[in-house]
Order: sequence, then C-alpha cells, then structure tokens
Amino acid sequence: MKYVLFLGVCFLLGATSCSTDMEVTPGNRTTMEVDPVFDAGEVVKGEFITAKFKVTNTGDYPLLIADVRAGCTCTVAKKPEEPIAPGESGEIIAQVDTDKTGVGSISKNINIVSNADPSIISVKIKAIVLKN
Repeated sequence: MKYVLFLGVCFLLGATSCSTDMEVTPGNRTTMEVDPVFDAGEVVKGEFITAKFKVTNTGDYPLLIADVRAGCTCTVAKKPEEPIAPGESGEIIAQVDTDKTGVGSISKNINIVSNADPSIISVKIKAIVLKN
C-alpha cells in the first residue's frame, strides 16, 4: 500500500512540476523533420565527434522527444527536454569518442523515440577515423 501511495505522489509531483506554456495531451501524434546523416569527414583517432541534428516539428501538436538511444557505448546523445512547438526546432547533440572505435570508415546510429509518426527515427553519424 505504501508503495502505491509513493508512486501516486511521484506521478503527481512530476505532472505538476513541468513548466511549459504548451498544452501537451498524451496520444497526440505529430510529424518531424531531421537530417538523417551527419558526416564528420576525416578525424584523428582519439578526437571527439560532436554531431548536431536539427529537429523541426512539422505537425500540429507539440513534439515530445522521449529518448535518444545510441547504438554503442562510444556514442552519447542528449535530447531537448521541453516539447517543441509546431513550426519550431530543437537540437539533438551526440558525441562519438573515436578512442573507442576502430580505424577507417565508421557509422554510428542513434534512434530518436518521440510522439511523431513514425515513433522511432534513426539518424547516423559517419566519419573516417585516421590513425594518430
């Protein structure tokens, strides 16, 4: 019983602590546009690649990015925390630690999970990693 009460209080605190001017209704689907590939060109092994993906809400409802999932441990991605209003843009920033990759051509995938249709969109960071 205490566990259920604790979960209820956590839900209420989370639901009321968000400060946004947009009304977000669960279940509203929208659409988004994002460049599918970031080409870093040639980098020296040991460098960090910082990729920026511009995400534009092309639909009629706020865009909620729930998660960004990198395909490997060498890549870390951050998502916008606030909803993106229709017609507005946000940014997903991802970093690849080339110290943890091989030498040569690399391709790192990131899945964007959102309330857009489709709900999962993959983007890619590619580069050619040179020996140092």
